[in-house]
Amino acid sequence: MDTSSLKIISLVAPMYNEQEVLSIFFDAIEQCFSNIDYDYEVVCVNDGSSDNTYDLLKRRAERNARIKIVNLSKNYGKEIALTAGLDHASGNAAIPIDCDLQDPIEVIPTLIEKWEEGYDVVLARRIDRTSDSFFKRFTSNIFYKLIDKISDIHIPSNVGDFRLIDRKVVCALSQFREKSRFMKGLFASLGFKETTIDYIRAPRAAGNTKWNYWKLYKLALEGIISFTSLPLKIWSYVGATVALGAFIYGFYLIFKTLILGVDTPGYASLMVVLLFMSGLILLCLGVVGEYLARIFIEIKGRPMYIIMDKIG
Repeated sequence: MDTSSLKIISLVAPMYNEQEVLSIFFDAIEQCFSNIDYDYEVVCVNDGSSDNTYDLLKRRAERNARIKIVNLSKNYGKEIALTAGLDHASGNAAIPIDCDLQDPIEVIPTLIEKWEEGYDVVLARRIDRTSDSFFKRFTSNIFYKLIDKISDIHIPSNVGDFRLIDRKVVCALSQFREKSRFMKGLFASLGFKETTIDYIRAPRAAGNTKWNYWKLYKLALEGIISFTSLPLKIWSYVGATVALGAFIYGFYLIFKTLILGVDTPGYASLMVVLLFMSGLILLCLGVVGEYLARIFIEIKGRPMYIIMDKIG
């Protein structure tokens, strides 16, 4: 088949210690694109893997010239790895995808079909997540509801990085160069004409997830801090409420003293007030510190990622 006139779809796949699933992943992609009239490239970002992921990628790239490899100098995390992959995607459209096949390859033709209808962004929404644990589904649901309430933008619920974005959307995203990244929020902040398709999230094809609850917590915290200043503003209201309460209580003590005389001060109540106020102050400083840390990271101007080498 002459592929010179076909539109190119860039599949962007961050990879960290995924040696068990690579063969299945590439076989599924080759099967998918053998049945549709589109050319493709797979931009594989090796995010500092410590297993044989990089060696297996090189062997596969020797067999398939459509496989491109971006080998990062160390593990930067999925958000940065995904950014590196999108920076190197050259297709007419790009699809960020996990290589564990929880985002099914079979959905790609539907994404492309919606794109051809004129949509710049085609979201893939997970309508069935029984492959995830109950606790993960529960906390994810709480997070999406919370961030939708407090964020300056609408972040769709149950929509991950798996989606199709047009070339002009990729170019727009490349202008966002902050180091502390929450890609779902960045995608949502771009605008453009979008639609949504639904799919059922599958279990991992092989290997084990590299995400744990601590990493998910940090990602959720990144999303909240990156897309709302409410955690900073809320302390103004907390401070005002506490000050008002202290003012009212002060008047109560004055009138009580004038009418009933002076009571012996209570040590326990004094300690409770001191500990409560100290806790509030430290919590407030912690919130301010989270924002300040991100300012500190940004103003140093260090590169977002460093590439050790590239293939293809």
